[in-house]
Amino acid sequence: MPGGYPDPMNGQDERGTTMTGVDPSRLDDQQLMKELETIHRTRHDTLLYGSNDALRAHNERMAQLEGEYLRRNPRRVVSAGRTREGARERHTGESVTPGRSGT
Repeated sequence: MPGGYPDPMNGQDERGTTMTGVDPSRLDDQQLMKELETIHRTRHDTLLYGSNDALRAHNERMAQLEGEYLRRNPRRVVSAGRTREGARERHTGESVTPGRSGT
């Protein structure tokens, strides 16, 4: 279409690739979080009941949104319990104290 806008009838851009939403870099932080919450909420149903094309599009969009989140938040807080070391401690029955590395 003229101007590089997607054709709303076929859901594709000028390169013939399927459009999956607004470019994540154009979303403000609040919009990005809302998009992430929505895509994570719909993930299970898409996996179980979506077509292969729907699942592929969902995977691509999730990767775009998560990549943008990580780009904006390179120093995000990582919970000790969400690391390999933390998982090992949970597996052995030891408690994980928040903020401690469990050395």
